[in-house]
Amino acid sequence: MSEHAPETVTLLLVDDHPVVRDGLRGMFESSPGFRVLGEASNGVEGVELALRLDPDVVLMDLRMPGGGGVAAITELGRRGARAKVLVLTTYDTDSDTLPAIEAGATGYLLKDAPREELFTAVRAAALGRTVLSPAVASRLVSRVRAPSTPAAEPLSGREREVLELVAKGTSNREIAKELFISEATVKTHLAHLYAKLGAKDRAAAVAVAYERRILGT
Repeated sequence: MSEHAPETVTLLLVDDHPVVRDGLRGMFESSPGFRVLGEASNGVEGVELALRLDPDVVLMDLRMPGGGGVAAITELGRRGARAKVLVLTTYDTDSDTLPAIEAGATGYLLKDAPREELFTAVRAAALGRTVLSPAVASRLVSRVRAPSTPAAEPLSGREREVLELVAKGTSNREIAKELFISEATVKTHLAHLYAKLGAKDRAAAVAVAYERRILGT
């Protein structure tokens, strides 16, 4: 994977509210480095457009009449879409957030996020990086943790270093360079982190780490 985002990140907007789509389109089209390829009002339409238009990033609402975001993310993964999916969430009303992570979403944005945060998140997603703000993480955590998780096993110093870099959206390749280890070793540390935190992937691991105050202290 290239370590550099494409010069122009292409986008597909999927939201059932025209005013939200209009606002997002206006925001991205007024900023250099982004191009909106299309819009969809539900998940089914979003999947078809994503496969046809091949955007770098899909901004996906979760709850939409006629086809929700979780089903659409699952279907995009099943059909081998290249696009990375960023969920747009209202954060305290969406109970589909964890299923969306499990379905393969790259990360989460709050609908009221500042525009620069939105731009940064979309660029990071285009690189395949996990985008999960602490505000979203704290609300995810009660559902991310497995209820039967045994007493938390402490992280090693190196595992903590890897986790801190993951939380900053650093790719495996960049973590390997930063810590002077191989990518295979990074993946091994991640596997141990997931096991210790009871997490399935990078986004869930970061969420649990914030809740347990392993991060952000």
